[in-house]
Amino acid sequence: MRLLSGLDQARWGGQAGRPGRRAAGVAATAIGLTLVAGCQFPGSGSSASPGATASGTITVAAAPGVADAPLYIGIKDGLFSRAGLTVKVVSNLSAQQQMSALRSGSANIVFADYADMFYAQEQKPSPHLLTVADGYDAEPNVMEILTLPGSSIVSPKYLAGKTIGTAAPQLMPRSGARGGPRPYSQDTLAAWSVLNSDNVDPSKIHWEPMPATRLLGALKSHQVDAILATEPTIYEAESQLGAVPVLDACTGATSNLPLYGYFTNKAYADRNAVAVAAFRAALDKAQAQAAMAAPLHNALTKSAGLRSQTAALLTFGTYPTTLSAQNIQRVVNLMFFFNALSGTLSVPSLVFK
Repeated sequence: MRLLSGLDQARWGGQAGRPGRRAAGVAATAIGLTLVAGCQFPGSGSSASPGATASGTITVAAAPGVADAPLYIGIKDGLFSRAGLTVKVVSNLSAQQQMSALRSGSANIVFADYADMFYAQEQKPSPHLLTVADGYDAEPNVMEILTLPGSSIVSPKYLAGKTIGTAAPQLMPRSGARGGPRPYSQDTLAAWSVLNSDNVDPSKIHWEPMPATRLLGALKSHQVDAILATEPTIYEAESQLGAVPVLDACTGATSNLPLYGYFTNKAYADRNAVAVAAFRAALDKAQAQAAMAAPLHNALTKSAGLRSQTAALLTFGTYPTTLSAQNIQRVVNLMFFFNALSGTLSVPSLVFK
Protein backbone atom coordinates (compact mmCIF):
# COMPACT_ATOMS: atom_id res chain seq x y z
CA MET A 1 0.00 0.00 0.00
CA ARG A 2 1.45 3.38 -1.01
CA LEU A 3 2.06 6.03 1.61
CA LEU A 4 0.42 9.37 1.01
CA SER A 5 1.02 12.28 3.33
CA GLY A 6 -2.00 13.39 5.31
CA LEU A 7 -4.35 10.53 4.44
CA ASP A 8 -4.03 8.81 7.78
CA GLN A 9 -3.97 11.82 10.08
CA ALA A 10 -7.66 12.14 10.89
CA ARG A 11 -9.31 9.40 12.91
CA TRP A 12 -12.87 8.34 13.48
CA GLY A 13 -13.05 8.43 17.26
CA GLY A 14 -15.20 6.33 19.50
CA GLN A 15 -18.49 4.59 18.90
CA ALA A 16 -20.47 5.81 15.94
CA GLY A 17 -23.49 7.96 16.42
CA ARG A 18 -25.56 10.44 14.50
CA PRO A 19 -27.81 13.33 15.36
CA GLY A 20 -31.55 12.85 15.21
CA ARG A 21 -33.12 13.33 11.81
CA ARG A 22 -34.61 16.72 11.21
CA ALA A 23 -37.97 17.55 9.74
CA ALA A 24 -36.14 19.58 7.13
CA GLY A 25 -33.13 17.52 6.19
CA VAL A 26 -31.68 20.15 3.88
CA ALA A 27 -30.64 22.48 6.68
CA ALA A 28 -27.14 21.05 6.60
CA THR A 29 -27.06 21.49 2.84
CA ALA A 30 -27.75 25.20 3.08
CA ILE A 31 -25.03 25.60 5.69
CA GLY A 32 -22.66 23.40 3.72
CA LEU A 33 -22.51 25.50 0.56
CA THR A 34 -19.03 26.69 1.46
CA LEU A 35 -16.67 26.61 -1.49
CA VAL A 36 -13.46 24.67 -1.11
CA ALA A 37 -10.36 26.69 -1.89
CA GLY A 38 -8.44 25.50 -4.91
CA CYS A 39 -8.42 25.67 -8.67
CA GLN A 40 -11.80 27.17 -9.46
CA PHE A 41 -12.21 27.55 -13.17
CA PRO A 42 -13.84 30.43 -15.03
CA GLY A 43 -17.39 29.54 -15.89
CA SER A 44 -17.64 26.90 -13.17
CA GLY A 45 -19.29 29.01 -10.50
CA SER A 46 -22.70 30.60 -10.09
CA SER A 47 -21.17 34.04 -10.57
CA ALA A 48 -19.44 33.13 -13.83
CA SER A 49 -21.09 33.60 -17.22
CA PRO A 50 -24.57 33.99 -15.70
CA GLY A 51 -26.06 34.88 -19.05
CA ALA A 52 -24.51 32.09 -21.11
CA THR A 53 -26.94 30.92 -23.76
CA ALA A 54 -26.82 28.36 -26.52
CA SER A 55 -29.12 26.32 -28.68
CA GLY A 56 -29.66 22.64 -29.26
CA THR A 57 -30.33 19.44 -27.38
CA ILE A 58 -28.09 17.83 -24.75
CA THR A 59 -28.73 14.23 -23.78
CA VAL A 60 -27.73 13.41 -20.21
CA ALA A 61 -27.39 9.88 -18.85
CA ALA A 62 -28.43 10.10 -15.19
CA ALA A 63 -30.61 7.98 -12.95
CA PRO A 64 -32.98 10.05 -10.75
CA GLY A 65 -31.80 10.14 -7.16
CA VAL A 66 -30.62 12.26 -4.27
CA ALA A 67 -27.27 13.13 -5.83
CA ASP A 68 -28.53 14.50 -9.14
CA ALA A 69 -31.76 16.11 -7.94
CA PRO A 70 -30.62 19.56 -9.21
CA LEU A 71 -30.63 18.25 -12.79
CA TYR A 72 -34.34 17.63 -12.51
CA ILE A 73 -34.88 20.96 -10.75
CA GLY A 74 -33.22 22.65 -13.72
CA ILE A 75 -35.46 20.85 -16.19
CA LYS A 76 -38.71 21.43 -14.27
CA ASP A 77 -38.01 25.08 -13.52
CA GLY A 78 -36.95 25.87 -17.08
CA LEU A 79 -33.38 26.84 -16.21
CA PHE A 80 -31.97 24.90 -19.16
CA SER A 81 -34.61 26.06 -21.60
CA ARG A 82 -33.96 29.69 -20.67
CA ALA A 83 -30.31 29.01 -21.50
CA GLY A 84 -31.45 27.91 -24.96
CA LEU A 85 -31.08 24.18 -24.33
CA THR A 86 -33.36 21.19 -24.48
CA VAL A 87 -32.08 18.66 -21.93
CA LYS A 88 -33.18 15.07 -22.35
CA VAL A 89 -32.41 12.48 -19.67
CA VAL A 90 -31.74 8.79 -20.25
CA SER A 91 -32.03 7.08 -16.88
CA ASN A 92 -31.65 3.35 -17.45
CA LEU A 93 -27.99 3.08 -18.38
CA SER A 94 -25.32 1.25 -16.40
CA ALA A 95 -21.89 2.83 -16.05
CA GLN A 96 -20.60 0.62 -18.86
CA GLN A 97 -23.48 1.74 -21.06
CA GLN A 98 -22.81 5.36 -20.14
CA MET A 99 -19.25 5.07 -21.41
CA SER A 100 -20.45 3.45 -24.61
CA ALA A 101 -23.02 6.20 -25.04
CA LEU A 102 -20.31 8.86 -24.68
CA ARG A 103 -18.19 7.11 -27.28
CA SER A 104 -21.05 6.77 -29.75
CA GLY A 105 -22.52 10.21 -29.09
CA SER A 106 -25.91 8.88 -28.01
CA ALA A 107 -25.28 10.67 -24.69
CA ASN A 108 -23.45 13.97 -24.46
CA ILE A 109 -23.06 14.21 -20.68
CA VAL A 110 -23.17 11.55 -17.97
CA PHE A 111 -23.71 11.86 -14.24
CA ALA A 112 -21.50 9.35 -12.44
CA ASP A 113 -19.26 8.83 -9.43
CA TYR A 114 -15.73 10.18 -9.66
CA ALA A 115 -14.00 6.91 -8.86
CA ASP A 116 -15.55 5.09 -11.82
CA MET A 117 -14.86 7.95 -14.20
CA PHE A 118 -11.24 8.37 -13.16
CA TYR A 119 -10.72 4.62 -13.45
CA ALA A 120 -12.25 4.73 -16.94
CA GLN A 121 -10.00 7.61 -17.90
CA GLU A 122 -6.93 5.56 -17.03
CA GLN A 123 -8.09 2.63 -19.19
CA LYS A 124 -7.64 2.35 -22.95
CA PRO A 125 -9.49 2.74 -25.18
CA SER A 126 -11.61 5.36 -23.49
CA PRO A 127 -13.00 8.72 -24.49
CA HIS A 128 -10.97 11.56 -23.04
CA LEU A 129 -13.26 12.61 -20.21
CA LEU A 130 -13.80 16.16 -19.01
CA THR A 131 -15.54 17.10 -15.78
CA VAL A 132 -18.26 19.61 -16.59
CA ALA A 133 -19.51 20.27 -13.06
CA ASP A 134 -19.13 18.99 -9.51
CA GLY A 135 -22.52 17.48 -8.76
CA TYR A 136 -22.60 16.22 -5.17
CA ASP A 137 -20.14 16.38 -2.26
CA ALA A 138 -20.16 14.53 1.04
CA GLU A 139 -21.49 15.81 4.33
CA PRO A 140 -21.64 13.87 7.63
CA ASN A 141 -23.92 10.81 7.63
CA VAL A 142 -24.60 10.65 3.89
CA MET A 143 -22.62 7.40 3.53
CA GLU A 144 -22.51 4.94 6.42
CA ILE A 145 -21.80 1.41 7.46
CA LEU A 146 -24.82 0.20 9.43
CA THR A 147 -25.68 -2.95 11.32
CA LEU A 148 -28.71 -4.35 13.11
CA PRO A 149 -29.58 -3.28 16.66
CA GLY A 150 -28.04 -5.57 19.24
CA SER A 151 -25.14 -6.49 16.96
CA SER A 152 -21.77 -7.17 18.51
CA ILE A 153 -20.32 -4.69 16.03
CA VAL A 154 -20.33 -1.58 18.20
CA SER A 155 -17.37 0.30 16.70
CA PRO A 156 -15.28 0.13 13.51
CA LYS A 157 -12.66 -2.21 15.00
CA TYR A 158 -15.29 -4.95 15.31
CA LEU A 159 -15.78 -4.93 11.51
CA ALA A 160 -12.52 -6.87 11.05
CA GLY A 161 -13.34 -10.30 9.62
CA LYS A 162 -17.00 -9.41 9.09
CA THR A 163 -19.04 -9.29 5.87
CA ILE A 164 -20.26 -5.92 4.62
CA GLY A 165 -22.83 -5.73 1.85
CA THR A 166 -22.26 -3.03 -0.73
CA ALA A 167 -23.75 -1.91 -4.01
CA ALA A 168 -22.31 -3.87 -6.93
CA PRO A 169 -19.26 -2.42 -8.70
CA GLN A 170 -19.70 -0.72 -12.05
CA LEU A 171 -16.48 0.01 -13.95
CA MET A 172 -13.89 -0.68 -11.26
CA PRO A 173 -12.82 -4.31 -10.65
CA ARG A 174 -12.98 -5.86 -7.20
CA SER A 175 -9.31 -6.82 -7.13
CA GLY A 176 -6.02 -5.46 -8.36
CA ALA A 177 -3.61 -6.83 -10.94
CA ARG A 178 -2.07 -9.14 -8.34
CA GLY A 179 -5.42 -10.37 -7.10
CA GLY A 180 -5.48 -8.41 -3.84
CA PRO A 181 -8.66 -6.68 -2.67
CA ARG A 182 -9.08 -2.96 -3.26
CA PRO A 183 -11.93 -0.42 -3.36
CA TYR A 184 -14.25 -0.92 -6.31
CA SER A 185 -16.55 2.09 -6.04
CA GLN A 186 -16.74 5.60 -4.67
CA ASP A 187 -18.50 4.21 -1.59
CA THR A 188 -15.91 1.55 -0.81
CA LEU A 189 -13.10 4.03 -1.49
CA ALA A 190 -14.41 6.39 1.20
CA ALA A 191 -15.06 3.54 3.64
CA TRP A 192 -11.56 2.10 3.13
CA SER A 193 -10.05 5.49 3.90
CA VAL A 194 -11.90 5.91 7.20
CA LEU A 195 -11.26 2.32 8.25
CA ASN A 196 -7.57 2.75 7.49
CA SER A 197 -7.52 5.91 9.61
CA ASP A 198 -9.09 3.94 12.44
CA ASN A 199 -6.38 1.28 12.26
CA VAL A 200 -8.76 -1.29 10.79
CA ASP A 201 -7.31 -3.10 7.78
CA PRO A 202 -10.09 -2.91 5.15
CA SER A 203 -8.53 -5.79 3.22
CA LYS A 204 -9.35 -8.04 6.19
CA ILE A 205 -13.06 -7.33 5.77
CA HIS A 206 -15.18 -9.38 3.36
CA TRP A 207 -16.91 -6.96 1.00
CA GLU A 208 -20.01 -8.51 -0.56
CA PRO A 209 -21.29 -6.65 -3.64
CA MET A 210 -24.93 -7.02 -4.63
CA PRO A 211 -27.68 -4.99 -6.29
CA ALA A 212 -28.39 -1.97 -4.10
CA THR A 213 -32.04 -3.03 -3.84
CA ARG A 214 -30.95 -6.19 -1.98
CA LEU A 215 -28.98 -4.49 0.78
CA LEU A 216 -31.85 -4.18 3.26
CA GLY A 217 -32.96 -7.76 2.76
CA ALA A 218 -29.43 -9.08 3.12
CA LEU A 219 -28.97 -7.22 6.40
CA LYS A 220 -32.37 -8.25 7.74
CA SER A 221 -31.77 -11.93 6.95
CA HIS A 222 -28.22 -11.84 8.38
CA GLN A 223 -26.66 -12.72 5.02
CA VAL A 224 -24.26 -9.88 5.83
CA ASP A 225 -23.12 -8.45 9.14
CA ALA A 226 -23.42 -4.83 8.02
CA ILE A 227 -24.11 -2.75 4.92
CA LEU A 228 -22.42 0.24 3.34
CA ALA A 229 -25.21 2.52 2.19
CA THR A 230 -26.19 6.00 1.06
CA GLU A 231 -29.53 7.78 1.12
CA PRO A 232 -32.32 6.83 0.86
CA THR A 233 -31.14 3.34 1.87
CA ILE A 234 -29.75 4.71 5.15
CA TYR A 235 -33.13 6.14 6.10
CA GLU A 236 -34.91 2.93 5.06
CA ALA A 237 -32.52 0.77 7.08
CA GLU A 238 -32.99 2.91 10.17
CA SER A 239 -36.76 3.27 9.89
CA GLN A 240 -37.57 -0.29 8.81
CA LEU A 241 -34.90 -2.33 10.62
CA GLY A 242 -33.81 -0.02 13.42
CA ALA A 243 -30.31 -0.16 11.93
CA VAL A 244 -27.56 1.72 13.73
CA PRO A 245 -24.46 3.35 12.22
CA VAL A 246 -21.04 1.89 12.93
CA LEU A 247 -18.96 4.19 10.77
CA ASP A 248 -19.42 7.46 8.90
CA ALA A 249 -17.55 6.98 5.63
CA CYS A 250 -17.28 10.71 5.01
CA THR A 251 -15.17 12.00 7.86
CA GLY A 252 -11.51 12.85 8.38
CA ALA A 253 -9.68 12.49 5.07
CA THR A 254 -13.03 12.04 3.31
CA SER A 255 -14.86 15.03 4.82
CA ASN A 256 -16.58 17.00 2.05
CA LEU A 257 -15.23 14.49 -0.47
CA PRO A 258 -16.61 15.02 -3.99
CA LEU A 259 -18.79 12.01 -4.77
CA TYR A 260 -20.50 12.57 -8.12
CA GLY A 261 -19.96 14.81 -11.10
CA TYR A 262 -21.10 15.55 -14.64
CA PHE A 263 -18.75 14.38 -17.38
CA THR A 264 -18.52 14.76 -21.14
CA ASN A 265 -16.34 13.55 -23.97
CA LYS A 266 -13.60 16.04 -24.88
CA ALA A 267 -14.38 15.64 -28.58
CA TYR A 268 -17.99 16.66 -27.92
CA ALA A 269 -16.94 19.56 -25.68
CA ASP A 270 -14.55 20.87 -28.33
CA ARG A 271 -17.33 20.93 -30.93
CA ASN A 272 -20.02 22.25 -28.57
CA ALA A 273 -18.20 24.45 -26.07
CA VAL A 274 -20.94 27.10 -25.96
CA ALA A 275 -23.65 24.52 -25.27
CA VAL A 276 -21.60 22.81 -22.54
CA ALA A 277 -20.86 26.18 -20.91
CA ALA A 278 -24.56 27.07 -21.01
CA PHE A 279 -25.46 23.70 -19.49
CA ARG A 280 -23.03 24.26 -16.64
CA ALA A 281 -24.25 27.81 -15.97
CA ALA A 282 -27.87 26.64 -15.81
CA LEU A 283 -26.94 23.66 -13.67
CA ASP A 284 -25.12 25.97 -11.22
CA LYS A 285 -28.41 27.82 -10.69
CA ALA A 286 -30.23 24.54 -10.13
CA GLN A 287 -27.54 23.41 -7.67
CA ALA A 288 -28.12 26.63 -5.69
CA GLN A 289 -31.87 26.02 -5.66
CA ALA A 290 -31.27 22.54 -4.22
CA ALA A 291 -30.14 24.20 -0.99
CA MET A 292 -33.80 25.07 -0.40
CA ALA A 293 -36.16 22.40 0.92
CA ALA A 294 -39.12 22.96 -1.39
CA PRO A 295 -37.49 22.50 -4.81
CA LEU A 296 -35.27 19.67 -3.56
CA HIS A 297 -38.12 17.70 -2.01
CA ASN A 298 -40.28 18.30 -5.07
CA ALA A 299 -37.58 16.92 -7.35
CA LEU A 300 -37.14 13.83 -5.19
CA THR A 301 -40.86 13.09 -5.02
CA LYS A 302 -41.62 13.80 -8.68
CA SER A 303 -38.46 12.46 -10.37
CA ALA A 304 -36.98 9.95 -7.93
CA GLY A 305 -40.35 8.62 -6.75
CA LEU A 306 -39.76 9.14 -3.03
CA ARG A 307 -42.61 9.83 -0.64
CA SER A 308 -42.78 13.40 0.61
CA GLN A 309 -42.24 12.30 4.22
CA THR A 310 -39.18 10.29 3.24
CA ALA A 311 -37.68 13.15 1.23
CA ALA A 312 -38.08 15.48 4.20
CA LEU A 313 -36.17 13.15 6.53
CA LEU A 314 -33.15 12.29 4.42
CA THR A 315 -29.66 13.54 5.19
CA PHE A 316 -28.18 15.43 2.27
CA GLY A 317 -24.71 16.29 1.08
CA THR A 318 -23.70 19.51 -0.64
CA TYR A 319 -24.66 20.55 -4.17
CA PRO A 320 -21.64 22.72 -5.12
CA THR A 321 -22.00 25.76 -7.33
CA THR A 322 -18.27 25.94 -8.08
CA LEU A 323 -15.92 23.25 -9.34
CA SER A 324 -12.69 22.99 -7.35
CA ALA A 325 -10.11 20.84 -9.12
CA GLN A 326 -8.02 20.73 -5.96
CA ASN A 327 -10.90 19.25 -4.00
CA ILE A 328 -11.70 16.68 -6.70
CA GLN A 329 -8.00 15.76 -6.84
CA ARG A 330 -8.51 14.21 -3.39
CA VAL A 331 -10.48 11.39 -5.02
CA VAL A 332 -7.58 10.62 -7.37
CA ASN A 333 -5.12 10.69 -4.46
CA LEU A 334 -7.22 8.23 -2.45
CA MET A 335 -7.56 5.92 -5.44
CA PHE A 336 -3.81 5.92 -5.96
CA PHE A 337 -3.19 5.34 -2.25
CA PHE A 338 -5.39 2.24 -2.28
CA ASN A 339 -4.05 0.94 -5.62
CA ALA A 340 -7.28 1.63 -7.50
CA LEU A 341 -5.24 3.72 -9.96
CA SER A 342 -1.78 2.82 -11.18
CA GLY A 343 -0.79 6.49 -11.42
CA THR A 344 -2.05 9.90 -10.38
CA LEU A 345 -4.22 11.76 -12.85
CA SER A 346 -4.12 15.55 -12.99
CA VAL A 347 -7.67 16.73 -12.38
CA PRO A 348 -7.07 20.27 -13.72
CA SER A 349 -6.31 18.72 -17.12
CA LEU A 350 -9.64 16.86 -16.95
CA VAL A 351 -11.88 19.86 -16.35
CA PHE A 352 -13.93 21.61 -19.02
CA LYS A 353 -12.72 25.20 -18.93
